[in-house]
Amino acid sequence: MSYVEPRDSGSRITGMAVVVVFHIALGYALVHGLARKIVEVVKAPLETKIIEEVKAPPPDKPPPPPPKLAPPPPPYIPAPEIQIQSPVTAPTITAVTQVKPPAPVPPPAKPAPPPPPPAIPREPVRVAAVVDARACEKPAYPSASLRANETGVVLLSFLIDTNGKVLESKVERSSGYRRLDEAARSGLSLCRFKPATIDGRPERTWSRIEYEWKIQ
Repeated sequence: MSYVEPRDSGSRITGMAVVVVFHIALGYALVHGLARKIVEVVKAPLETKIIEEVKAPPPDKPPPPPPKLAPPPPPYIPAPEIQIQSPVTAPTITAVTQVKPPAPVPPPAKPAPPPPPPAIPREPVRVAAVVDARACEKPAYPSASLRANETGVVLLSFLIDTNGKVLESKVERSSGYRRLDEAARSGLSLCRFKPATIDGRPERTWSRIEYEWKIQ
């Protein structure tokens, strides 16, 4: 087995040479007082500086918003010039109207007098008919009744007209004999009486009368 010398022996020799040169330079410096300067430099006071902690810069403020831009004003358009013609004044026509003076106002009419109070109704004044048997002619006695000796009293009711005449009659109570009753009615129709009145005006009314038949 054989050993082969490594290849880095050259670099080692170079390093040793550098060390030697350093020592020579160092000795030279000591001789010539360089070491004193080095010692003085070493003896110089040490200055200490307090290094403050560097604070982190504050965060950047957000940039301000962009200014709002107002819309540009509309372009100025000059108003068109308008020529206004002055109105032509028409000639004034004055019409003269003759106004009649107003008629005089008549004075207000006097109010009508109030109506009279209504008359208080009153009962009409009635006057009964005047029936007087003496004013009548007695009727003739029927001959047949004389021969038969018939007598009796008959009651008649009759209607007196406004002129006093008898318009009609009827038997209310018979004498018992028809001939005597009819003779009494015939004699009554020839009579005239004073009619009844209402407030002085004559009116038709019914009345009564008795005839007595007797043989003398």
